[in-house]
Amino acid sequence: MPSGDFDLRASIRFSEGWEPAAIAPSRGGAPVLRLAFAADDWGGHAAVALTQDGDGVVHGELAGTGDPALAWRQALRIVALHEDGRGYAAVGARDPVLGGLQARFPGLRPVSFHSPYEAAAWAVLNARMPAARARAVRDGLAREHGAVLEVAGEALPAFPLPEALLAVREPPRGVPEEKLRRLHAVAGAALAGRLDADALLALPRDEALARLQEIRGVGPFSARLVLIRGTGATDVAATEEPRVRARIAELYGAAADPEAVAEGWRPFRTWASVLLRSSAGG
Repeated sequence: MPSGDFDLRASIRFSEGWEPAAIAPSRGGAPVLRLAFAADDWGGHAAVALTQDGDGVVHGELAGTGDPALAWRQALRIVALHEDGRGYAAVGARDPVLGGLQARFPGLRPVSFHSPYEAAAWAVLNARMPAARARAVRDGLAREHGAVLEVAGEALPAFPLPEALLAVREPPRGVPEEKLRRLHAVAGAALAGRLDADALLALPRDEALARLQEIRGVGPFSARLVLIRGTGATDVAATEEPRVRARIAELYGAAADPEAVAEGWRPFRTWASVLLRSSAGG
Protein backbone atom coordinates (compact mmCIF):
# COMPACT_ATOMS: atom_id res chain seq x y z
CA MET A 1 0.00 0.00 0.00
CA PRO A 2 1.54 3.39 -0.95
CA SER A 3 2.45 5.67 1.91
CA GLY A 4 0.66 8.87 0.99
CA ASP A 5 -1.43 9.82 -2.01
CA PHE A 6 -0.54 7.92 -5.19
CA ASP A 7 -2.48 7.32 -8.39
CA LEU A 8 -0.96 4.98 -10.96
CA ARG A 9 -3.14 6.56 -13.65
CA ALA A 10 -1.38 9.86 -13.01
CA SER A 11 1.98 8.13 -13.47
CA ILE A 12 0.78 6.68 -16.77
CA ARG A 13 -0.40 10.07 -18.01
CA PHE A 14 2.90 11.60 -16.91
CA SER A 15 4.98 8.97 -18.72
CA GLU A 16 2.94 9.32 -21.89
CA GLY A 17 3.80 13.02 -22.02
CA TRP A 18 7.49 12.63 -21.16
CA GLU A 19 9.63 12.37 -24.28
CA PRO A 20 12.47 10.17 -22.98
CA ALA A 21 10.16 7.71 -21.19
CA ALA A 22 11.10 4.11 -21.94
CA ILE A 23 7.76 2.96 -20.56
CA ALA A 24 4.94 0.95 -22.10
CA PRO A 25 1.70 2.28 -20.59
CA SER A 26 -1.74 0.76 -20.55
CA ARG A 27 -3.40 0.11 -23.90
CA GLY A 28 -7.03 -0.26 -22.89
CA GLY A 29 -8.69 -1.99 -19.98
CA ALA A 30 -7.33 -1.62 -16.48
CA PRO A 31 -4.37 0.79 -16.20
CA VAL A 32 -1.04 -1.03 -16.45
CA LEU A 33 2.41 0.54 -16.38
CA ARG A 34 5.12 -1.68 -17.85
CA LEU A 35 8.84 -1.12 -17.26
CA ALA A 36 11.89 -2.96 -18.61
CA PHE A 37 15.36 -2.08 -17.41
CA ALA A 38 18.93 -3.07 -16.68
CA ALA A 39 19.11 -4.11 -13.04
CA ASP A 40 20.93 -1.81 -10.63
CA ASP A 41 23.53 -4.47 -9.77
CA TRP A 42 24.12 -5.30 -13.47
CA GLY A 43 23.10 -8.88 -12.70
CA GLY A 44 20.53 -9.04 -15.49
CA HIS A 45 17.41 -7.39 -16.84
CA ALA A 46 13.95 -7.08 -15.37
CA ALA A 47 10.47 -6.21 -16.56
CA VAL A 48 7.68 -5.15 -14.22
CA ALA A 49 3.98 -4.52 -14.86
CA LEU A 50 2.32 -2.33 -12.21
CA THR A 51 -1.40 -2.15 -11.49
CA GLN A 52 -3.40 -0.51 -8.71
CA ASP A 53 -6.61 -1.89 -7.29
CA GLY A 54 -9.64 -0.02 -6.02
CA ASP A 55 -8.23 0.11 -2.50
CA GLY A 56 -5.09 1.83 -3.74
CA VAL A 57 -2.81 -1.19 -3.32
CA VAL A 58 -0.14 -1.43 -6.02
CA HIS A 59 0.56 -4.88 -7.45
CA GLY A 60 3.41 -5.98 -9.68
CA GLU A 61 4.10 -8.77 -12.14
CA LEU A 62 7.82 -9.45 -12.55
CA ALA A 63 9.82 -11.12 -15.31
CA GLY A 64 13.48 -11.32 -16.25
CA THR A 65 16.79 -12.39 -14.77
CA GLY A 66 18.61 -11.41 -11.61
CA ASP A 67 17.38 -10.65 -8.11
CA PRO A 68 13.57 -10.20 -7.96
CA ALA A 69 13.73 -8.19 -4.72
CA LEU A 70 16.22 -5.76 -6.24
CA ALA A 71 14.12 -5.43 -9.39
CA TRP A 72 11.01 -4.64 -7.36
CA ARG A 73 12.90 -2.05 -5.32
CA GLN A 74 14.14 -0.43 -8.53
CA ALA A 75 10.64 -0.37 -10.03
CA LEU A 76 9.28 1.34 -6.92
CA ARG A 77 12.02 3.97 -7.18
CA ILE A 78 11.14 4.65 -10.81
CA VAL A 79 7.54 5.56 -9.89
CA ALA A 80 8.48 7.28 -6.59
CA LEU A 81 6.96 4.63 -4.34
CA HIS A 82 10.24 3.99 -2.54
CA GLU A 83 9.70 6.96 -0.20
CA ASP A 84 7.10 7.64 2.48
CA GLY A 85 4.97 10.34 0.87
CA ARG A 86 2.63 11.01 3.78
CA GLY A 87 4.29 14.36 4.55
CA TYR A 88 3.80 15.69 1.02
CA ALA A 89 0.24 16.84 1.73
CA ALA A 90 1.52 18.87 4.69
CA VAL A 91 3.86 20.75 2.36
CA GLY A 92 0.87 21.66 0.21
CA ALA A 93 -1.03 22.77 3.29
CA ARG A 94 1.80 25.21 4.11
CA ASP A 95 2.04 26.44 0.52
CA PRO A 96 -1.39 27.21 -0.99
CA VAL A 97 0.00 27.37 -4.53
CA LEU A 98 1.45 23.89 -4.30
CA GLY A 99 -1.61 22.66 -2.42
CA GLY A 100 -3.84 23.87 -5.23
CA LEU A 101 -1.79 21.93 -7.77
CA GLN A 102 -1.91 18.82 -5.58
CA ALA A 103 -5.70 19.09 -5.58
CA ARG A 104 -5.80 19.49 -9.37
CA PHE A 105 -3.40 16.58 -9.98
CA PRO A 106 -4.11 14.14 -7.14
CA GLY A 107 -1.70 11.29 -6.64
CA LEU A 108 0.88 12.57 -9.12
CA ARG A 109 4.47 11.64 -8.28
CA PRO A 110 7.50 11.89 -10.55
CA VAL A 111 8.34 9.06 -12.92
CA SER A 112 12.12 8.75 -13.18
CA PHE A 113 14.56 7.19 -15.57
CA HIS A 114 15.18 3.54 -14.80
CA SER A 115 18.57 4.39 -13.26
CA PRO A 116 21.26 7.09 -13.29
CA TYR A 117 23.04 4.91 -15.85
CA GLU A 118 20.12 4.99 -18.26
CA ALA A 119 19.58 8.70 -17.59
CA ALA A 120 23.20 9.45 -18.50
CA ALA A 121 23.00 7.29 -21.62
CA TRP A 122 19.87 9.16 -22.68
CA ALA A 123 21.58 12.51 -22.10
CA VAL A 124 24.45 11.45 -24.36
CA LEU A 125 22.12 10.16 -27.08
CA ASN A 126 19.77 13.13 -26.97
CA ALA A 127 22.51 15.77 -27.19
CA ARG A 128 22.07 17.55 -30.54
CA MET A 129 19.69 14.82 -31.66
CA PRO A 130 15.87 15.03 -31.85
CA ALA A 131 14.15 13.09 -29.09
CA ALA A 132 12.35 10.79 -31.53
CA ARG A 133 15.65 9.82 -33.17
CA ALA A 134 17.33 9.37 -29.78
CA ARG A 135 14.50 7.06 -28.68
CA ALA A 136 14.86 5.02 -31.86
CA VAL A 137 18.62 4.64 -31.33
CA ARG A 138 18.15 3.73 -27.67
CA ASP A 139 15.51 1.13 -28.48
CA GLY A 140 17.69 -0.27 -31.26
CA LEU A 141 20.59 -0.69 -28.85
CA ALA A 142 18.24 -2.35 -26.39
CA ARG A 143 16.91 -4.86 -28.91
CA GLU A 144 20.32 -5.69 -30.37
CA HIS A 145 22.54 -5.59 -27.28
CA GLY A 146 20.15 -5.62 -24.32
CA ALA A 147 17.17 -7.87 -23.78
CA VAL A 148 13.55 -8.17 -24.87
CA LEU A 149 11.32 -9.28 -22.01
CA GLU A 150 7.65 -10.12 -21.96
CA VAL A 151 5.49 -8.99 -19.06
CA ALA A 152 1.70 -8.74 -18.82
CA GLY A 153 1.33 -9.77 -22.44
CA GLU A 154 3.72 -7.30 -24.00
CA ALA A 155 7.35 -7.58 -25.14
CA LEU A 156 9.58 -4.72 -24.01
CA PRO A 157 13.19 -3.89 -24.91
CA ALA A 158 15.56 -3.27 -22.00
CA PHE A 159 18.72 -1.17 -22.35
CA PRO A 160 22.05 -3.03 -22.54
CA LEU A 161 23.97 -3.78 -19.37
CA PRO A 162 27.15 -1.67 -19.11
CA GLU A 163 29.45 -4.53 -20.13
CA ALA A 164 27.34 -5.18 -23.22
CA LEU A 165 27.34 -1.48 -24.11
CA LEU A 166 31.12 -1.39 -23.81
CA ALA A 167 31.28 -4.29 -26.26
CA VAL A 168 29.48 -2.32 -28.99
CA ARG A 169 32.19 -1.41 -31.49
CA GLU A 170 30.23 0.21 -34.30
CA PRO A 171 27.89 3.15 -33.68
CA PRO A 172 24.32 2.82 -35.00
CA ARG A 173 23.75 4.23 -38.46
CA GLY A 174 23.88 8.01 -38.44
CA VAL A 175 25.32 8.22 -34.93
CA PRO A 176 28.75 9.91 -34.63
CA GLU A 177 31.69 7.95 -33.26
CA GLU A 178 31.97 10.48 -30.44
CA LYS A 179 28.53 9.51 -29.13
CA LEU A 180 29.63 5.90 -28.92
CA ARG A 181 32.77 6.95 -27.05
CA ARG A 182 30.58 8.89 -24.63
CA LEU A 183 28.25 5.93 -24.18
CA HIS A 184 31.29 3.83 -23.39
CA ALA A 185 32.32 6.42 -20.79
CA VAL A 186 28.87 6.18 -19.21
CA ALA A 187 29.08 2.39 -19.16
CA GLY A 188 32.54 2.50 -17.59
CA ALA A 189 31.34 4.93 -14.93
CA ALA A 190 28.43 2.64 -14.15
CA LEU A 191 30.70 -0.37 -13.70
CA ALA A 192 32.98 1.72 -11.46
CA GLY A 193 30.05 2.56 -9.17
CA ARG A 194 29.96 6.24 -10.11
CA LEU A 195 26.33 6.04 -11.23
CA ASP A 196 24.88 4.33 -8.17
CA ALA A 197 21.65 6.07 -7.17
CA ASP A 198 22.09 5.74 -3.41
CA ALA A 199 25.72 6.85 -3.54
CA LEU A 200 24.89 9.95 -5.57
CA LEU A 201 22.08 10.96 -3.23
CA ALA A 202 24.35 10.50 -0.21
CA LEU A 203 26.72 13.19 -1.52
CA PRO A 204 26.20 16.94 -1.12
CA ARG A 205 24.36 18.16 -4.21
CA ASP A 206 27.22 20.20 -5.67
CA GLU A 207 29.70 17.38 -5.13
CA ALA A 208 27.40 14.87 -6.83
CA LEU A 209 26.98 17.21 -9.81
CA ALA A 210 30.72 17.78 -10.05
CA ARG A 211 31.43 14.05 -10.02
CA LEU A 212 28.86 13.40 -12.72
CA GLN A 213 30.47 16.04 -14.92
CA GLU A 214 33.73 14.11 -14.78
CA ILE A 215 32.08 11.56 -17.10
CA ARG A 216 32.80 12.23 -20.76
CA GLY A 217 29.77 13.79 -22.43
CA VAL A 218 28.01 14.79 -19.20
CA GLY A 219 27.80 18.56 -18.81
CA PRO A 220 25.99 20.71 -16.23
CA PHE A 221 22.51 20.21 -17.69
CA SER A 222 22.98 16.46 -18.12
CA ALA A 223 24.40 16.13 -14.61
CA ARG A 224 21.28 17.75 -13.15
CA LEU A 225 19.11 15.44 -15.25
CA VAL A 226 20.94 12.37 -13.95
CA LEU A 227 20.86 13.50 -10.33
CA ILE A 228 17.27 14.74 -10.21
CA ARG A 229 15.53 12.41 -12.65
CA GLY A 230 17.81 9.36 -12.61
CA THR A 231 18.16 8.63 -8.90
CA GLY A 232 14.52 8.80 -7.81
CA ALA A 233 15.42 11.91 -5.78
CA THR A 234 12.71 13.25 -3.50
CA ASP A 235 14.32 16.41 -2.19
CA VAL A 236 16.88 17.69 -4.71
CA ALA A 237 16.08 21.21 -5.89
CA ALA A 238 15.47 21.64 -9.64
CA THR A 239 15.27 25.42 -9.64
CA GLU A 240 17.95 25.86 -12.35
CA GLU A 241 15.57 24.31 -14.87
CA PRO A 242 14.13 27.14 -17.00
CA ARG A 243 10.61 25.71 -17.10
CA VAL A 244 10.50 25.33 -13.33
CA ARG A 245 11.71 28.91 -12.89
CA ALA A 246 9.12 30.13 -15.37
CA ARG A 247 6.33 28.35 -13.50
CA ILE A 248 7.49 29.82 -10.20
CA ALA A 249 7.39 33.30 -11.71
CA GLU A 250 3.95 32.61 -13.14
CA LEU A 251 2.42 31.14 -9.98
CA TYR A 252 4.31 32.93 -7.20
CA GLY A 253 4.96 36.26 -8.89
CA ALA A 254 7.70 37.62 -11.12
CA ALA A 255 9.66 38.87 -8.12
CA ALA A 256 9.66 35.50 -6.35
CA ASP A 257 13.08 33.99 -5.65
CA PRO A 258 13.00 30.38 -6.95
CA GLU A 259 15.41 29.09 -4.31
CA ALA A 260 13.43 30.69 -1.50
CA VAL A 261 10.17 29.28 -2.85
CA ALA A 262 11.70 25.81 -3.15
CA GLU A 263 12.93 25.94 0.44
CA GLY A 264 9.29 25.82 1.47
CA TRP A 265 8.85 22.53 -0.37
CA ARG A 266 11.31 20.57 1.78
CA PRO A 267 11.55 17.58 2.05
CA PHE A 268 9.78 17.11 -1.30
CA ARG A 269 11.49 19.67 -3.51
CA THR A 270 11.86 17.29 -6.45
CA TRP A 271 8.24 16.19 -6.32
CA ALA A 272 7.05 19.79 -6.12
CA SER A 273 9.28 20.87 -9.00
CA VAL A 274 7.97 18.08 -11.21
CA LEU A 275 4.38 18.94 -10.25
CA LEU A 276 4.89 22.59 -11.23
CA ARG A 277 6.46 21.68 -14.54
CA SER A 278 3.95 18.98 -15.46
CA SER A 279 0.98 21.21 -14.55
CA ALA A 280 1.85 23.81 -17.18
CA GLY A 281 -1.08 24.11 -19.53
CA GLY A 282 -3.05 21.54 -17.54
